[in-house]
Amino acid sequence: MRITGISTHVVGTPWRNLTYVQVHTDEGVTGVGETRMLGHTDALLGYLREAEANHLLGSDPFAVEDLVRRMKYGDYGRAGEIVMSGIACVEMACWDIKGKALGVPVWQLLGGRVTDRVKAYANGWYTTERTPEAYHEAAKGVVARGYRALKIDPFGTGAMELDHAGTRYAVSLIEAVRDAIGPETELMLEMHGRFSPATAVRLAREFAPFSPAWLEEPVPPENLKALGKVAQQVELPVATGERIHDRIEFRELFESQAADIIQPDVGHIGGILETRKLAATAETHYVLVAPHNVGGSVLTAASLQVAACTPNFKILEHFNDFADGEIKKVVEGAPEVVDGYFRLPEAPGLGVEFDADAAAEFPQQQARFDLWAEGWEKRSPK
Repeated sequence: MRITGISTHVVGTPWRNLTYVQVHTDEGVTGVGETRMLGHTDALLGYLREAEANHLLGSDPFAVEDLVRRMKYGDYGRAGEIVMSGIACVEMACWDIKGKALGVPVWQLLGGRVTDRVKAYANGWYTTERTPEAYHEAAKGVVARGYRALKIDPFGTGAMELDHAGTRYAVSLIEAVRDAIGPETELMLEMHGRFSPATAVRLAREFAPFSPAWLEEPVPPENLKALGKVAQQVELPVATGERIHDRIEFRELFESQAADIIQPDVGHIGGILETRKLAATAETHYVLVAPHNVGGSVLTAASLQVAACTPNFKILEHFNDFADGEIKKVVEGAPEVVDGYFRLPEAPGLGVEFDADAAAEFPQQQARFDLWAEGWEKRSPK
């Protein structure tokens, strides 16, 4: 079997463009991969056009290791977010092809499953008026849909610092959410890498009474010593890693013991096997894995393949029950959350099929997520 070409499709929404890559073969088996780029979708498409000629045409889709190695190092320049995301799309499509050709789900090819189901946490649910009352009602809706975990960024436009009024308002939002979901539901606290270490530590102590399951990206991701400073002063688990795009770059994070949970994005870090290798290294450092997952159903299915065979897997993020839920129609067999959990995909490959005709109903947009200007809610804080 040889790769004969690729086709790319962009599914657009006002705040995110999802890029789907179909890898075609001379035996008629087609695989699909997906990633979500912020502000770089056209750059990704340009890279994939060059990679098709330079690395993909005529390659064996079963030789995943060799293909990833050539795409990552064969162009000499150091691979960053765009290249690693392009590799991820192609890599997961090749696993899809291999699983389909052999008649087994991808997780079966990665060592077999260690679990039958994967806990999900909801995101994208609080695109509502930024008031305690609105958040309370929205959070009740999350629990009513069966979720037993959710994540929220309550900090408005806070950057580096958060003044007293902003802090008190953020506390009122979390207080309302915790009241709505009860003591048993996990509550993840998202900081989006926006604060100084001192501010992050102060805020962690303010929110400790609400028992956050983790403190996510408390400081900007470039400075691991700053993250370590936070980790040494807070009792909450620290989570980070969605903006690290090469598993090699996690080495210093593990050595510093600055994170309890890592959040690699399967669509940005080179794909399924790269994530599985990283998870194995995390396991040797007693670190849990909870992938960043802001894509659609193909990326969710790929993340579930990793979850199935990873002993130190904690939980998987999911947006599509609350944000842009209509895009699930571009994928047949989209994974669904039932009673707070995903069941493992059982169909061959990734267990999903991409519908290019349905995808055409969602053309690419000038999607932008401007955290500093408006925050996730896309409105000014109260």
